[in-house]
Amino acid sequence: MKSESTRFSGRGRRRRARGERGSGSILAVVIVAAMFGVLTIFIPLYAVLGAKRAAAAAADSAALAAATVAAGIVPGVPCAAAASLAAAQGASLTHCESDGMVVTVGVHIGILGFDIAAAATAGPDFARKY
Repeated sequence: MKSESTRFSGRGRRRRARGERGSGSILAVVIVAAMFGVLTIFIPLYAVLGAKRAAAAAADSAALAAATVAAGIVPGVPCAAAASLAAAQGASLTHCESDGMVVTVGVHIGILGFDIAAAATAGPDFARKY
């Protein structure tokens, strides 16, 4: 009768060829490099998408501020109010048109070499021309 140590010695073990030594390390480096490559693409993409939402929010609030001034609720000049509010949110006012109490503004935000633009219109419903 064979002893237990001799019965299982050498059986069930996979022998590796000499060329496979360290291949796990290379695979790990390739996986990390691929993840880094994907991140370098997606992080700027998400930054630009965030800037798009920020530009839309800045345009909406600037249009509301200008419409509030145009309606006479707050004293001042509608486009000046829109420009100051857009600047407070990190955007630049590109255009401002006032048609009675309805105001249309456009803003832009620059991020990572991209120029993100947004426009908004605000005013009371009865003052809009359909």
